[in-house]
Amino acid sequence: MHPFRECFVKRVGVLEEENKELKKIVKDLEHLVNTLTNRVAALEHGSPSSAAKPAAVQQGPAAAAANHKKAEVDADDEEDFELFGSDEEEEDAEADRVKQERLKAYEEKKTKKPVLIAKSNIILDVKPWDDETDMAELEKCVRSIEMDGLLWGSSKLVPLAYGIKKLQISCVVEDDKVGTEDLEEKITAFEDYIQSMDIAAFNKV
Repeated sequence: MHPFRECFVKRVGVLEEENKELKKIVKDLEHLVNTLTNRVAALEHGSPSSAAKPAAVQQGPAAAAANHKKAEVDADDEEDFELFGSDEEEEDAEADRVKQERLKAYEEKKTKKPVLIAKSNIILDVKPWDDETDMAELEKCVRSIEMDGLLWGSSKLVPLAYGIKKLQISCVVEDDKVGTEDLEEKITAFEDYIQSMDIAAFNKV
């Protein structure tokens, strides 16, 4: 064989061996990169325990990729569940807050609601002893009576008989504070001027 050809054949053989070694190195590096990628992804998503990781590596890149995908889905499901639960808690808290505000508003409205005071409009007939009684003084005596819940109104003199006139006077009273018996007792106490007192009209206001 020609020396040059022999050298060329040896050189080709060496290159083939080197090519095989390079392919093996590249394959090993690719496997290592896939393994490291799966481990990093698993750590980022809180994957299963480290005891399960070697098994995923031994199953090859396809199985490891499947496990990685499953870990991502589980992590997403867990996150969705937590978010859903959080939304329910927030909705319950909001509903409770609205309920408390409505109860508070109702109580305030109930407290501020004016209390109805029962009142009556009474017309009294106050009779003197005779026609010589000073009716102006008689009315002055009646109006001098002051009671909590008593308000005097208009008045007029109404003829009775034989020149005698009676004082007809109106008043508004709070029913819980002033009674007709109390009025009669206080009015007839002016016995120098007043003979008697009658109720001419009694109406609820």
